[in-house]
Amino acid sequence: MQVKTILNQVQKHTSFVYTDVRFVEGEPTELEINIRPRAGSRATCSGCGRRGSTYDTSFPRRFQFVPLWGILVFFVYALRRVDCRRCGVTVERVPWAAGKSPITTRYAWFLAGWAKRLSWKEVAEAFQTSWDSVYRAVTLAVEWGLARRNLDGIEAIGVDEVLWHRGHKYLTVVYQIDGHCRRLLWVGKERTTETLESFFRTFTFCRAWKLSYVCSDMWKPYLNVIAHWAPRAVHVLDRYHIVAKLNQALDDVRAEEVKRMKSDGYDPLLKHSRWPLLKNPENLTDFQQQKLADLLQYNLKTVRAYLLKEDFQLLWTYVSPAWAGKFLDQWCTRVMRSRIEPMKKVARTMRSHRELILNWFVAKGTISAGIVEGLNNKLKVTFRKAYGFKHFKTTEIALYHVLGKLPEPDFTHRFF
Repeated sequence: MQVKTILNQVQKHTSFVYTDVRFVEGEPTELEINIRPRAGSRATCSGCGRRGSTYDTSFPRRFQFVPLWGILVFFVYALRRVDCRRCGVTVERVPWAAGKSPITTRYAWFLAGWAKRLSWKEVAEAFQTSWDSVYRAVTLAVEWGLARRNLDGIEAIGVDEVLWHRGHKYLTVVYQIDGHCRRLLWVGKERTTETLESFFRTFTFCRAWKLSYVCSDMWKPYLNVIAHWAPRAVHVLDRYHIVAKLNQALDDVRAEEVKRMKSDGYDPLLKHSRWPLLKNPENLTDFQQQKLADLLQYNLKTVRAYLLKEDFQLLWTYVSPAWAGKFLDQWCTRVMRSRIEPMKKVARTMRSHRELILNWFVAKGTISAGIVEGLNNKLKVTFRKAYGFKHFKTTEIALYHVLGKLPEPDFTHRFF
């Protein structure tokens, strides 16, 4: 079977014909495949897409195609210039490449597919191309997919911020967290009111009005924007973020008491006690269980804060929002009488966000930030594979490519 026969099966172009095929010796070995226009065919204007008469031809150009058997493949074609009545004299449009790109569209999708599995640098090295070629390929795939993705029928979204660079530089990410589809919807710089409003303007008020659930943390700019744009949605503050605040308060109490006991000359009872206090009891090692049992024998402020934190976990066993609200009110009252300032600060936060916390029971636990955190982990893996992106545009493209579940064109043949 000839190479031309294979190409006509997997990459046939109307109005163009594959002619001679030749090896180019060197390192690496290359395969050049010449293309000519079919006899009697007219060139297509790259501006308006109309067919017109040929003006002249340029020098032959090479377009890189998908490697075959580990051999680099190039299409060689001399572009014609078209005498278009509307656009004047323009270069013709060819079906295998877009604009001035030195790689074929099919090869760009091939590189973009591998860029989901490997880092962009590894893809460039594996297929003996440049990092810029991989970047352009992924950009092509993302722009094509974003222009054709469907945003209708979304009922639940999750909003969160992720650390992007050192110096408290954050990204705001919005995910679709419906049971049938979990994907990245939008990413923006910073975690401000203006950032999240930019998403909702893109998403449109009509779609936001149809949202049933929104999940987020307690970041005030997010709360205000969500209340304005999605007033009909049940806004859920997930238990993950609430428990995280409790753990942080407990750790602050422990650190403060360790410092005080050390300055007063007492035995270091709280040494190696951080994880026995913060981890769930069922996840403790034997050493950590023994350490926790020893600590519970003392009337320390840290121990009292730990018991309050563990009592709070009973909240999630309730089914009725009304009974859960009663328990939350009683727990907050006990904390406010405890004289443990970090825990009292958390209790005040709970009271101010009482309705949103109880929405977790209204949603019957079906909406959880665990989905959002899982997607955030994939996002961080994308960051680590690239060893950090310097520019936001590159970061945005990479995240949409990996997490966006963007549509792709149907090809007659897939090379991966």
